[in-house]
Amino acid sequence: MSLLYVNEDGAVIGLEANRCMIKYKDGLKRSIPIESLEGVTILGKSQVTTVCMEEFLKRGISLSYFSKGGNYFGRVQSTGHVNTARQRKQCQLYDTEFALELGKRILSAKVKNQSVVLRRYERSKGADAAEEQKMLTICRNKMSGCKSIAELIGYEGQAAKYYFAGLAKCIEPEFAFHGRSKRPPIDEFNSMISLGYSILMNEVYCKIEMKGLNPYFGFIHRDAEKHPTLASDLMEEWRAVIVDATAMSMINGHEIHKEDFTFDYENPGCYLTKNGLKLYLTKLEKKFQTEVKYLSYVDYAVSFRRAIFLQMEQLSRAIECENPSIYEPIVIR
Repeated sequence: MSLLYVNEDGAVIGLEANRCMIKYKDGLKRSIPIESLEGVTILGKSQVTTVCMEEFLKRGISLSYFSKGGNYFGRVQSTGHVNTARQRKQCQLYDTEFALELGKRILSAKVKNQSVVLRRYERSKGADAAEEQKMLTICRNKMSGCKSIAELIGYEGQAAKYYFAGLAKCIEPEFAFHGRSKRPPIDEFNSMISLGYSILMNEVYCKIEMKGLNPYFGFIHRDAEKHPTLASDLMEEWRAVIVDATAMSMINGHEIHKEDFTFDYENPGCYLTKNGLKLYLTKLEKKFQTEVKYLSYVDYAVSFRRAIFLQMEQLSRAIECENPSIYEPIVIR
């Protein structure tokens, strides 16, 4: 199963002979067996025919809309996976010891993964991020004694600052950045990871729905209007592993260049060009399809995309049993 990305303005997505057909403005066509699709992501201004939309809904294929810069607009989704009983229990566990303990497990794994990713690039670039690594360890150790979600998020935020400061020492000099910038991204690295996080959230959101959970009932992130807080919670352990590592790999491996980005001075920010977007989406999709043995509870390799789904099954069991220890976040080596 795979995700289809359409980033050409003016494309029309339709259905022909049980295949998803994409027709581009220049007359080119591309088709994919609809059975192989898990979701479709549109970046920019493209259309989906009514017949195709109906088939997506019947099959539970999610359809998500983003701007060219990666801003998330929304999605069309089937209600076929809704599990009301599971969602009631999910909601009841908000602001409980379950939420705090689950948060500790997820955010501790996130910081550990950040440390491993940073160490990889320290070695490959011969950089010295010993101070940043020391602070990551301190923040992670402090998390175990937290008495509230707010305190936990505070240490996670501190860790993130040290982590990005460390990555800044390891990146190619022409792509230098000075910390995390979100809206808008002010440099190339932040442009890549901002879009990557949006795509990762879409992947997680889809898997949450497939398990009948509610993406808007989170445990770590506090309730927020129109924000899928559970998706934000569950993408934390994957950020450095999938998105940050892909961006660093492309930049330091010279797979993407300065000319693959553009600066918009009317709407300030740095964004990928059409070619840069194609390169990045291709690399990111390969990452999602990469098979790994990072899950502690299976003894065989699974793709990152499959691993995210298996984590949703773990969370579902944890919620039903009201036992956060059932959920085992991914920790890389």
